[in-house]
Amino acid sequence: MVVFDRPHALADIPLHYCPGCTHGIIHRLVAEALDELGIEGKTIGVAPVGCSVFAYNYFNCDMVEAAHGRAPAVATGLKRADSDKIVFTYQGDGDLASIGTCETVHAAARNENITIIFVNNGIYGMTGGQMAPTSLPGQVTQTSPYGRDTDTVGYPVKVVEMLSQLDGASYLERVAVNNVKNIKAAKKAIKKAFQNQMEGKGFSLIEVLSACPTYWALEPTKALERLENTVIPYYPLGVYKDRFAKEEE
Repeated sequence: MVVFDRPHALADIPLHYCPGCTHGIIHRLVAEALDELGIEGKTIGVAPVGCSVFAYNYFNCDMVEAAHGRAPAVATGLKRADSDKIVFTYQGDGDLASIGTCETVHAAARNENITIIFVNNGIYGMTGGQMAPTSLPGQVTQTSPYGRDTDTVGYPVKVVEMLSQLDGASYLERVAVNNVKNIKAAKKAIKKAFQNQMEGKGFSLIEVLSACPTYWALEPTKALERLENTVIPYYPLGVYKDRFAKEEE
C-alpha cells in the first residue's frame, strides 16, 4: 500500500532550491491541489523572476515565464483569452510586493478570476539576500547590515492586509509551512483558492510564510523556529477576506 508518493502534477526532477528552503513544500501543496481537483490538464502556471524562476520545470502543467513582477498581468491575459483554463501565478515577495505591486493591486481591484500563490520569506533570495519589502523591522540583510531602519526605509508591506481593503478581492489568506499543522492548513487554503477560480468567484491570493535558511544565516531547523517565533507574530496567520464564506456555511 502506498502511503506517501509524489503528486502527478509535480515533475520527477531534483529541485534547485537551497537545503532547508520551504519552496519545495509549497510546490508539493500546489501539485497536490491540482491532482485532487483533477485540473492538471487544464491549468496554466505563470512563473516569476526570483528563487522560483525555474518553476516551469517543476509542474506538469502548461507554464509561462513572466517578466519580473508582471505575473498577475500575464495571468490576466491568459485567463481572459481562455476563460476555461485554470490560471495561477507563483511569486516571491520581491517579485510580487516590490516591482509587481501595481500588477498585484489592480488584478485584485478588478477581481480577476485567477489564483496567486505568494511566497513570503522576507528577503531577496535569488539576488543575494538584499532587504525586501517584507523584511522585518531590524532585520539584517545585505543592504541593511545594521537592521531594517523604519525611520529611513519605512515599514514592511503587509500584502493580504493591504489587499483586504479593496472591494474587488474575493479570498485572501495567510498561511505558513513551518510545522505539520500549518502545512495542512496551507494545503486547504491553496486548494480552496483553486476551487474559487473553478467556481468563477474571482481573485484569490494565498500568502505563504516561508523560511530562507541561506540568507537568514540559520540552520534549517533554526530557520523554522524563527518563522514560528518572529515572523508569524509580525504577520499573523488567518483569513483576511472571504466574500463567499457565508454562502459556504
